[in-house]
Amino acid sequence: MNKRLNASRRALTGALIVALPVLANAQTAASSVPAAPPATREVQALPSLAPLVESVKGAVVNVDVQAKASGGYGQGENPFFDRFFGGGEGRGQRREPIRQGSGSGFIVDGRGLVLTNNHVVEDAVSIRVRLDDGRSFDAEIVGRDPLTDVALIRLKGKVDNLPTVKLGDSDAVRVGDWVVAIGNPFGLASSVSSGILSARARDIHAGPYDDFLQTDAAINPGNSGGPLFNLKGEVVGINTAIVGGGTGIGFAVPSNLVKALMPQLEKDGSVTRAWLGIGIQDLTQDLAKAMQLPVNEGAIVSQVNDNSPAGKAGMRADDVIVAIDGQKVESGGQLTRRVALKKPGSTSTLDVFRDGKRQALKVQLGTRPDLEGRSVRQRRGDEETEQSSKARVGVSLSNVDPRIVERTGLRSSQGALVTDVLPGSPAEKAQLEAGMVVVEVDRKPVQNAEELAKIIRKAPAGSTLLLRVEVPGSGRYLRALHIP
Repeated sequence: MNKRLNASRRALTGALIVALPVLANAQTAASSVPAAPPATREVQALPSLAPLVESVKGAVVNVDVQAKASGGYGQGENPFFDRFFGGGEGRGQRREPIRQGSGSGFIVDGRGLVLTNNHVVEDAVSIRVRLDDGRSFDAEIVGRDPLTDVALIRLKGKVDNLPTVKLGDSDAVRVGDWVVAIGNPFGLASSVSSGILSARARDIHAGPYDDFLQTDAAINPGNSGGPLFNLKGEVVGINTAIVGGGTGIGFAVPSNLVKALMPQLEKDGSVTRAWLGIGIQDLTQDLAKAMQLPVNEGAIVSQVNDNSPAGKAGMRADDVIVAIDGQKVESGGQLTRRVALKKPGSTSTLDVFRDGKRQALKVQLGTRPDLEGRSVRQRRGDEETEQSSKARVGVSLSNVDPRIVERTGLRSSQGALVTDVLPGSPAEKAQLEAGMVVVEVDRKPVQNAEELAKIIRKAPAGSTLLLRVEVPGSGRYLRALHIP
């Protein structure tokens, strides 16, 4: 056995002796190859990311949230809506009223302003923010925009010496540039991952304003709301969505869009967008040829809504919009995003092709209605009102969805829809149930959920409210709600 082992060692030594001259020749040959171009040398000499991470990590925070599990207005999270429009598993089962969740965020202002995702803090009852240095603060929502999934929150209490990061220029980052993601994936605080920008302007059909940056930097549940940095330590995106199945594809809201929304979020608590009132589709090469147009990019007007800003300006179906206020329009989605960032009531100039001829139309932009039913349902004061009504009598409320009126035969689209009733609460004792619509209080009509919530909040302790409720497919009944 020892002889065989020694023979093997001699063979291995011989192999190394044979390989070494070949390696030497390869090195000699390589030395004669011209130097790599600068771009290649930069990649080969990529420095450590540690200094970058150290400079920005302190401003990245964990966002721990307690939220209403059966949101008063969320269609997909409501057993009554599930009954008519389909829903997930466990329909008809009573859920816990509060859910726990966590995400990420980052401090952008020394006053304690933190950017995160709307879906992280939506329906929050309480928010706790934890910093990398061990400090923690309660926080409140300043503003939310569900259509872009951006939210701004503020730390409560005495805040000083807060680390901050800066929003960079997302238009300047190129496909192939290195990016770094920091966040709280799966509860693992201050986790760092790196990759490149994989693509720009991705539409993942999450909303009408999709314009995501795509990256292969590892983004996982819990990273939501965290920053995506360039190598200057500037935030170029808010990490928002991932493709499931461990594919390594993540998406971030571009920082330039966030910068455009922040002033409204801080001042008003929500975002108001301009609106043309048209249906649009992308102009393709085939359509351009069929319409005998000299351009291949733009937005075709498929319809013009009655009494809309575009209709009042004389826009017609089959007009092709190729620019707005001098900015080229390459697609319908791009037009939608550019109009949305303008101020309602302002006037814009649209360059259009009509019957093959280019002309300019001036349009006074309107205010975009809540077409998806996903706008911020209440401002801060009203949100407190709704929360107090649930805390006081144990009932969650929603405005009446027109689709429910159509499908269930309700007599009116006005009123407050009961979406959840807490066990043992005054609402349950009054025999209120999910699916009922409160149409009157003390024989006075109720217009919507907000109105009923305010009545409940202001009712004196010990009083009783006489409610008239409508049960879909059954009729109207009286209920007595005792106010504790």
